[in-house]
Amino acid sequence: MQRFFISILILAFSFSTQAQGIARPKLVVGIVVDQMRWDYLYRYYDRYAPNGGFKRMLNQGFSCENTMIPYTPTVTACGHTSIYSGSVAAISGITGNVWWDRQQMRAVYCAEDKSVNTVGSNSALGKMSPKNMLVTTICDELRLATNFKSKVIGISLKDRGGILPAGHSANAAYWYDNTNGNWITSTYYMNELPKWASDFNDKKWVDKYYEQGWKLLDSISKYQQSTADEKSYEAKPFGPKFPYDMKNFIGKDYGKIATTPMGNTLTSEFVKAAITAEQLGADNITDIIAISYSSPDYIGHTFGPNSVESEDGFLRLDKELGALLDFLDSKAGKGQYTVFLSADHGVAHIPEYMKENKLPGGRVYTNAMMNQLNKDLKEKYNISNIVVSDDNYQLHLNHPLLDSAKISKKELTQWIVDKLSSDSGIARIFAIEDLYGVPLPPDVRAMLNNGYYPSRSGDIQIILKPGYIDAYSATGTTHGLWNPYDSHIPLLWYGWGIKQGKTNKEVKMTDIAPTLAALLHIQMPSGCVGKPIEEVLK
Repeated sequence: MQRFFISILILAFSFSTQAQGIARPKLVVGIVVDQMRWDYLYRYYDRYAPNGGFKRMLNQGFSCENTMIPYTPTVTACGHTSIYSGSVAAISGITGNVWWDRQQMRAVYCAEDKSVNTVGSNSALGKMSPKNMLVTTICDELRLATNFKSKVIGISLKDRGGILPAGHSANAAYWYDNTNGNWITSTYYMNELPKWASDFNDKKWVDKYYEQGWKLLDSISKYQQSTADEKSYEAKPFGPKFPYDMKNFIGKDYGKIATTPMGNTLTSEFVKAAITAEQLGADNITDIIAISYSSPDYIGHTFGPNSVESEDGFLRLDKELGALLDFLDSKAGKGQYTVFLSADHGVAHIPEYMKENKLPGGRVYTNAMMNQLNKDLKEKYNISNIVVSDDNYQLHLNHPLLDSAKISKKELTQWIVDKLSSDSGIARIFAIEDLYGVPLPPDVRAMLNNGYYPSRSGDIQIILKPGYIDAYSATGTTHGLWNPYDSHIPLLWYGWGIKQGKTNKEVKMTDIAPTLAALLHIQMPSGCVGKPIEEVLK
């Protein structure tokens, strides 16, 4: 009799569980801040608003304080792909923003797709899709898990920031056309913009922002976390210093908006329009919106992480994020949505800023180095264009040319290594096939290995000294290396299903997607190598 009652209870519980359905949030909001070092959470903490985004997520959500990128190069396309796929370039095939493709013998842009056309503009900037990404994302897996009833939308000023996270099966991805100030997409997703997106474009938001210009939130004296406003090693796209009058760009130059905090505002407004019009999070079938804020990257490259511009940019982004959370409370309902915030990479300080403070740093002009190499190799072999690319801190050799000329690749590679090894900014240079024979810390070797995909990677690896950057000009800075300033990123969780707290345990960027998979009770993406962060989940 006792067994009978136990069986009845189990059966009743089973029916109850089925009737209730799987518990999931109404909406998942993924936020990637393009070029956000982890230390920005605390560098500007005292100036963030109490009701802004960063303090709210830090104090009411969960922070993974020691989140690291497990591969190189630490650049935008790789970061967005890794966050949403849980994979690395060795599997996803996204080895950089651009890579030299050995099979096609040309440079390939990560999101290019010549088979599709632009929607929403007459430019060619919409000829994009996720086809070069060889894995699924968590967005694809949610679509599969709900038999494609979930809606997925990706939004970013950068095409790659919207396309790669949203995955192959997304309902839409939208990005910014800097030739006319419109949000666009491609025929991969649809044949015409929805009315809400066209209506948004018709409002000419960018011209309105240019009319306002870029003024500081507070008096310059309050920017104590930054160096002087006017520095020779900062680029000057708008003039020498604040305030920046931008009226002369109205109707003429729609690219400049990206290098201001107003690029984030434009993104947020388009996100809100998309959530409202597409009714994301309006029913019990979980949707995902993948948002990437690109302007911090443009600002950081141009002015550096210690600039007044960067500080003002993050103070304003904090307000944008706070307003977005308020909007989500009103639309999806407080406690009914889950947010995660991370970054695709960090950034190095401007080398000249380092030097003026007696810290190590410098510039290495690898493109000029490649051009000089080709001149020297022409003299040596009487053949042009032997080194075809310096993308992603690697040198790529022209293999068909070497084969036809019967030049020993091993001897040529060693000649290049010997020639460049004395450069003052290079810490290591070696044939990639010798990776496991070169004395390196295991973590650095693993990062290089995780970034290698045979047909899309090079022949010779360059590792710069700490504080050194791959430069194309004498101003600004960049990212892409293994060092913590490039690879240590924030990871905040907030909302439905999330504990309150923090951990200093090391986790990886690749752990984000499987954590979402555990939260949503769905399969991990097809190339996932990460593990769920159990401390985050209730």
